[in-house]
Amino acid sequence: MAQVPQTFFDALAVRTWCGLALETLGRAREEIDAINVYPVADGDTGTNLYLTVESAAGAVEAVFAGHAAGPPGSAGGRPDGPTLADAVRAMAHGALIGARGNSGTILAQLLRGMAQVLAGCESPQAGGRDLRLALRHAADSARAAVAHPVEGTVLTVASAAAASAESTEGDCGTVARAAYAGARTALAETPSRLPVLERAGVVDAGGRGLVAVLGALVETFTGERPRGPAAHAGRVPEARGSRQRAAGAVEAAERVRVAGAEPAAVDAPGEHARVPARPVPKGPPATPGTGHAGTGVPDVTADAEQGVPGEPGARGGSGNASHARGTSREDAVAVCAEPGEGPGGADAAGQDGPAFEVIYLLEAEDAAVVRLRERLDVLGDSLVVVGGDGLWNVHVHVDDPGAAVEAGIEAGRPYRIRITHFGAGDVHTTGAERPPRERAQRAVVAVVPGEGLAGLYAEAGATTVLARPGEPPASGELVQALRRAHAREVVLLPNDAELRHTAAAAAEQVRTEGVRVALIPTRSAIQGIAALAVHEPERRFDEDVVSMTSAAGATRYAEVTVAEHESWTMAGICQAGDVLGLIDGDVAVIGPDLTTTAETVLERMLAAGGEMVTLVLGEDVPDTVARYLEGRVREGYLAVDTVVYRGGRQGALLLIGVE
Repeated sequence: MAQVPQTFFDALAVRTWCGLALETLGRAREEIDAINVYPVADGDTGTNLYLTVESAAGAVEAVFAGHAAGPPGSAGGRPDGPTLADAVRAMAHGALIGARGNSGTILAQLLRGMAQVLAGCESPQAGGRDLRLALRHAADSARAAVAHPVEGTVLTVASAAAASAESTEGDCGTVARAAYAGARTALAETPSRLPVLERAGVVDAGGRGLVAVLGALVETFTGERPRGPAAHAGRVPEARGSRQRAAGAVEAAERVRVAGAEPAAVDAPGEHARVPARPVPKGPPATPGTGHAGTGVPDVTADAEQGVPGEPGARGGSGNASHARGTSREDAVAVCAEPGEGPGGADAAGQDGPAFEVIYLLEAEDAAVVRLRERLDVLGDSLVVVGGDGLWNVHVHVDDPGAAVEAGIEAGRPYRIRITHFGAGDVHTTGAERPPRERAQRAVVAVVPGEGLAGLYAEAGATTVLARPGEPPASGELVQALRRAHAREVVLLPNDAELRHTAAAAAEQVRTEGVRVALIPTRSAIQGIAALAVHEPERRFDEDVVSMTSAAGATRYAEVTVAEHESWTMAGICQAGDVLGLIDGDVAVIGPDLTTTAETVLERMLAAGGEMVTLVLGEDVPDTVARYLEGRVREGYLAVDTVVYRGGRQGALLLIGVE
């Protein structure tokens, strides 16, 4: 991408930097994954960094889109565009809520540290001096976020970049070049500072990712892409596919007594990914991953694939102290030592480490977070807590995930909880590489808007990607889901019209890896259910795709939701709080309450005919609504069946499908 050089930092520069950083990490992702041997060799650092920056870039794009559209009810956009403060705050927030793994969490804090300085600039544009201050504050705040910093990691690289920038005078381009040069030098020296890296013959993976991000910063201000650093120290492993590269990293780590953390295998979906054409619910599907150790927290996602390598959020990255820990409270703290200092040194990294990774966002006051850090530091290791202003991202490795979540509950309100189990019998616990499992012939990957629907799809054998309200999955997440399916042929159901291009990009990327991917443009989870109902793994792939596409296309869909503000719609003007009925994506009904609006929507849909009605209830919708609608269908349409599911936190109050 050709860039026009500029000497100052403004909102457009932030947007350009995020876009270039995403491109750069996209090119370097597999290389970074392959050299990920510290703190555990799970081959996902590049992927985690990519997903974190993708979230940051998406947040910045949303700010620009919001200014282009203008405030609600306006005739056009705002010509001035977002300010520097708007852009950097969006970048930091996007990185915070989308941070994956150790490496992504630390990068999120680096971006937040920069944003805190740049957002406070008195002028609308930041210069070289401001960038120097931002880089220093970023490095210091990231180091402070890690419970037990270790040298020879991304923290070292960040500090070196800041020091090099501080010794330079000039505009933003000059400062960025100096920071990049300092980071490259420090990266090359990481093997000499961390024995694990030296014996594996690689540089630090997290540091390599940061150098890529700083290289994008140089390109933003100069228009020139700097030469990338070497990833290997003295030897270059054989080039292989991403999974094999991850396994190679495990082998390298094993040679230096670092146990890997590749999670246990699970059966590949796809062999029986089928639901009945007329499913009869037996109560709401179980919500996967909820209720760890009696916590009672509803918004918990336990990785259904048990953390397959490359899964966003799986352990990896750099910057934390050793994973070695004893069984007592004293041992758990004592092992967090600098490399080479007793049992907590780098040479012991990864041996007998905790079995779970726990990540969650947390709404809490500063004082409560201080206490949380102390408690989690005793419970486990690899502790990184980043954020501020009431919103935090917590990352820790523990043996008791329930206790880690309960600690978050005591501190505030944890949500978007991810618990990854590194199961027994994998390389993490046995020290031996597990043979790769055979690919399934065919699988289905689906994006679903709620935990209840995720359970329904998973029961049918599909690999699911959860899309929470206002947080659509990025292309990198879809790529990882397609890989997790571990099949030769994959059917992808985006279940959202706005995800079509994102899904197409993910499908195209996975096709380059030799997987046959068919994208069925489902626009609602209801259409996805219809497609999955006719899925026949035994059929020829093309025939199966045609049948599923036909079933989805024959299903009309609707949703009932609440208007957030006054707006013009196809059905007239709605006020904030009105209940809206959308049919095939357009507002068709404006009503006073859920039941009345849903009844009107359903009657309009059935007026054109239908054989089966599907109702998916949101988390707070009472069962009485479903019973009333079922009764109305029985009274007016004797030949029409009705099925009801619980969708959990799906955004809309009610989803309706008519086949």
